[in-house]
Amino acid sequence: MSGSSTVPESNGVPEPNGVPEPSEVPEAGGADAVTPLFLEEGARWRTVAYGPVFCVIALVIELATGPVVHWFALTLFAAILAGIVSVQVAAARRHVSVLLTDSLLRQGAEEVPLDEIDEVLPEADPYADEPQPWESARSLGELSAVPRRRTGIGLRLRDGSLAQAWARDDEGLRAALTAAVARAKGAGS
Repeated sequence: MSGSSTVPESNGVPEPNGVPEPSEVPEAGGADAVTPLFLEEGARWRTVAYGPVFCVIALVIELATGPVVHWFALTLFAAILAGIVSVQVAAARRHVSVLLTDSLLRQGAEEVPLDEIDEVLPEADPYADEPQPWESARSLGELSAVPRRRTGIGLRLRDGSLAQAWARDDEGLRAALTAAVARAKGAGS
């Protein structure tokens, strides 16, 4: 699974969008065993149910309190809300998921082999007058910047360039990534 052009496989079947769902990461001990050291899904599918649940609550209130029940409108709104949110969840799981294994870091749809990462840079000082050079480096993944509600983590790559990894739990990713890069360097020496 090196490079961003590979298509991850789950049980020998390529994923249609190139990114396996976190629930589809093969179990440890299998032939395709992948041990996630760090995993953020990007979004949860249960979010799709929130709109329809609120429509059902509105329906129950209408049934209990009024002579007019808006069956069609509430059903239509529930379907529209579920459809729109399912597109958003699918996009977030594709573009904002993070997976760190013993051999690679996946940010959205971009995969970076750990042997291409030279160093995890120190955390930025929020009170510094000048930002760290890595804070203006490109963000990993196909997004133009670090996604909202995520925090960047500076990386120096083997070719000398800087990049930003990112996660909601930036401290967890930083710790796991630092340990994984150290192991990859130790194994490569």
